[in-house]
Amino acid sequence: MARKSRTASKPAGAPRPGPAPRRWLGRAVKWAVIAAIWLSLALGVLVAWYAWDLPDMSRLETPSRRPSVVLMTADGAVLARYGDLHGGPVRFDDLPPHLVQAVAATEDRRFFEHGGIDPWAIARAAFANLRAGTIRQGGSTITQQLAKNLFLTPDRTLRRKVRELLVALWLEAKFSKRQIFEIYANRVYLGAGTYGMEAAARRYFGKPIARVTLLEAAVLAGLLKAPSRYSPARNPKAAKERARQVLRAMVEAGFLTEADARRAARAKLRLTRSTGSGARYFADWALERAAGYVGRTNRDLVVVTTLESRLQRLAERTVEAALARDGKSRRVGQAALVALAPDGAVRAMVGGRDYAKSQFNRATQALRQPGSAFKLFVYLAALESGMRPGDTMLDAPVDIGGWRPRNYDGKFHGAMTLSSAFARSINTIAVRVSERVGRGRVIAAARRLGITSKLVSHPSVALGAGEVTLLELASAYATVANDGFAAWPHGITEIRDSRGTVLFRRAGSGGGEVIRPDHVRALDGMLRAVIADGTGRAAWPGRRAAGKTGTSQDSRDAWFIGYSGGLVAGVWVGNDDFKPMRRVTGGGLPARLWRAFMVDALDSPAVARRGAPRRRPARAPPPPRFDDDDADYRP
Repeated sequence: MARKSRTASKPAGAPRPGPAPRRWLGRAVKWAVIAAIWLSLALGVLVAWYAWDLPDMSRLETPSRRPSVVLMTADGAVLARYGDLHGGPVRFDDLPPHLVQAVAATEDRRFFEHGGIDPWAIARAAFANLRAGTIRQGGSTITQQLAKNLFLTPDRTLRRKVRELLVALWLEAKFSKRQIFEIYANRVYLGAGTYGMEAAARRYFGKPIARVTLLEAAVLAGLLKAPSRYSPARNPKAAKERARQVLRAMVEAGFLTEADARRAARAKLRLTRSTGSGARYFADWALERAAGYVGRTNRDLVVVTTLESRLQRLAERTVEAALARDGKSRRVGQAALVALAPDGAVRAMVGGRDYAKSQFNRATQALRQPGSAFKLFVYLAALESGMRPGDTMLDAPVDIGGWRPRNYDGKFHGAMTLSSAFARSINTIAVRVSERVGRGRVIAAARRLGITSKLVSHPSVALGAGEVTLLELASAYATVANDGFAAWPHGITEIRDSRGTVLFRRAGSGGGEVIRPDHVRALDGMLRAVIADGTGRAAWPGRRAAGKTGTSQDSRDAWFIGYSGGLVAGVWVGNDDFKPMRRVTGGGLPARLWRAFMVDALDSPAVARRGAPRRRPARAPPPPRFDDDDADYRP
């Protein structure tokens, strides 16, 4: 009989059991593979979604920007910059090693090691921000910064961040580290309208990037954090302190020794020469005229102007000192000053008290009543009508259709010569002269000497009831200083592009003769009498000088326009809201301000070298007597 097995039989088709751990591992691998496939697919879709409208990478070679315009003074200082300034392309090998190290130490210490994204920097920044409770650090690499600056917007969104990572990876795949750093150095914004290390080095230090010192390299690297805040042109102290932080970072990164960093920090920071902010009034005025000479162009331009740096700084300081001393007590809110060579070249211009607060140019845009300063044209018309300075007229009441002009002192002084009436600014005689020769002739004389503002044929035109700008009135007086030849106000001598090609150069001798020589001599004598023994005594600069005071009704405007030693200057004081000043006349505050400026300006070598008058008078009149409050405004 057969022996039965002790093992129970299994149902047909039942699976054969295996080890439990192996079974679960197989399932985990299976689902992991499936999840990886779906995750890869989802990631691919996400990347495709964000990469679908990535910007055109060809912009790397042809970035868009505004053409730059650099205005230079006549003596070579940078006056102002407009537009975007780019230096020529610089190769990596041309960059000083200490500049590369300074940028790496502050922006991306592992730049030459990572692949465009630095996880260690991201983790370090996250930890620092977590400890501070706010965002203090960023983990972006130089490659990411380049991607954002060149191709993307500064928006803080997830979409922009993903796109930034994608572009950074593309840059790392397409270019070497040296090429990426080179592009970054040529395109990064460094304040004051400058793009690229080369442009910034020339803007701030007046030298190519290859020649910057260790301290200067630290300043440029420090600008990357906040170009406006740390700009050496705006805040040299903050720029120097930020540079010290960069030097400390270079020590921490192992690029510098402590001794080298201390030595660099003690060095003097030498910046390019520049004029004061008040010169922006002139810069804006000159820039408007530059477009008329060369039209619209995409080329970078260098505009050489007629402005003299020393005279401009002197003008700004003198105006500031005058307003600081007398502005509040005399209720004077604004002042303007313009100085010209006799041929009309503008050497200095102050268009107001503070350009940062008001860009309105009171020297070229403000239309104000010139008062008695307009009498120059009245007496020129008289001379051209056959009258002479020694002719006598009566200072007595005048009534023209019910209009009765009066003198400033409210008195009448009887018979006097035209020269004396002009020097003492007698209103009644000026009106009598204007009515005798004809208002049309007076207006025609003003037009011939450069007054373009609207003038109305009313008896009050003789007393400066019309409105003019300071610049056109000063240029009219410059015509007398220029021996009767028209003095067209101008501020540009040359315009060239960045390659040195001259697009415009001023040539010729200006306008022709508009005042006869004998009339010029007569006017010059009458204007000198104003300072020698008339209303302009406070303007006496200690040498031969000529000029005229002007005061509008209720002391709303006060002027002094005059010339001496090859320089013509005009001063206006008043208030933008036309409120009256407190007992301010042209022979007071404006005359003293004019004198304070001219005394130092006439000692300038530039005045003696440039724009001398066509003739030099023989001798000066004796110095006049001064009033008690005739102190000047020496800065």
